[in-house]
Amino acid sequence: MSGEPVQLIVANRLLSITNPDKVFFAERADTKLDLINFYIAIAEPLMRSMLDRPVMLQRFPNGTAGTSFFQKRIPDSAPEWLQTTEVSTPAGTLSNALVIADLAHLIWAVNLGCLGFHSWPIRAHHPNITDELRIDLDPGPGTNFAMVQETAHETNRLFNELGITSFIKTSGNRGLHVYVRLLPHWNSFDVRTAAVAVARELERRRPDLITAAWWKEERGARIFVDFNQNAPHKTVFAPWSVRARPQAPVSCPFEWDELGRIRPDELTIATVPARLAAHGDPWATMDCNPNSLQPLLHMAASDAALGLGDAPWPPQYPKMAGEPTRVAPSRAKKTAPLPDNDTT
Repeated sequence: MSGEPVQLIVANRLLSITNPDKVFFAERADTKLDLINFYIAIAEPLMRSMLDRPVMLQRFPNGTAGTSFFQKRIPDSAPEWLQTTEVSTPAGTLSNALVIADLAHLIWAVNLGCLGFHSWPIRAHHPNITDELRIDLDPGPGTNFAMVQETAHETNRLFNELGITSFIKTSGNRGLHVYVRLLPHWNSFDVRTAAVAVARELERRRPDLITAAWWKEERGARIFVDFNQNAPHKTVFAPWSVRARPQAPVSCPFEWDELGRIRPDELTIATVPARLAAHGDPWATMDCNPNSLQPLLHMAASDAALGLGDAPWPPQYPKMAGEPTRVAPSRAKKTAPLPDNDTT
């Protein structure tokens, strides 16, 4: 029902694509082979962003209409040429992750039912260096995309004031991601510290619109700047990757001057290749002038001098030095000790 296997030569490797006609995306009946052809069509900018990065495999064997699962280890049936690297989960569990060493590695994973990819902010050959700061603008209940766009404007304004060059993409869902390419001088702890400083400064500038509050009950109808997406061993949905949604939306880079008119749901595997051919890669110059993290670390130091400690970490991480208690504010009030009313 899903067709005979198709043989493709990708990056000088012969790949057998099984079930090429299997429908992966229900809205337009896009198939596995359609998805593979999309990734082949955008190979140049895709590889520029993902080359040598480890990725997490989320498999959808029956497309978006079926269930999915994360595969932490490469299967034993993987070809000998496949490159992997050892990575750690936030809880400290080690596993081998696929490295996008060339386009054949990515297409091999798509053949297993991987639709899009969650990538680490490191290169496999330099695992202790984090070369990307990733600002995740997360819309919560009561917010809309116009608010996300306005938050992105504020983020870009802050980076411009600091002399930092940033790039933007859709998330493939409701949010936006702002990326900064970094000089190879810092680790993931440094980058998370910088992300916390960005979130707090944006909240100070626009408390009506933006929040750095980790606890959902404190956010209100504001856009959350998710600093913990930069915590060690965290992944973010990769540029040019396709989300597991019925219309096959792409997490698509775009130019800053497009921000006011961008429509994420219009950026799909059906439209993005033509857009790329007509306008080129908006992130083509990202690697040309990597940025220093020092302006943001200076902001973090200023916050510390004012008495602002670390922000909360996600629950799967070990307790960190200087971290506040991991109890939601409403629960902390309920469990606080009663005052001592003894007047004797």
